[in-house]
Amino acid sequence: MLQPGEPASRYHGESAQEDFLVLQGTGTLVIEGEERLLKQWDFVHCPAGTEHVFVGAGDGPCVVLMVGARGDLTFHYPVDEAAAKYGASVETETDTPAEAYAGLPQWQKLDRAPVW
Repeated sequence: MLQPGEPASRYHGESAQEDFLVLQGTGTLVIEGEERLLKQWDFVHCPAGTEHVFVGAGDGPCVVLMVGARGDLTFHYPVDEAAAKYGASVETETDTPAEAYAGLPQWQKLDRAPVW
């Protein structure tokens, strides 16, 4: 679940495919440097290596089902002007997740279900 303007991750490409299905609300997908507004039931397939980030949009929460292959993944975090508008771009290109996410708050597990 993403609030308006909230990115799901840093703008990146990875060595496995990922798929996104918007379940509720609207979101902006920055993909290969271009912005696409998505709404409920829109589906996007990102082949391995596709640079992307999903950002909440609209006036309420955006719920996105994100599915991808896991295992021994590699990542690439390029600098991207469109992603930077949402605070989702790195300042310096890197292939290291720890560098890409340095300075950002750690994810926290909720002890309750989110309120939508």
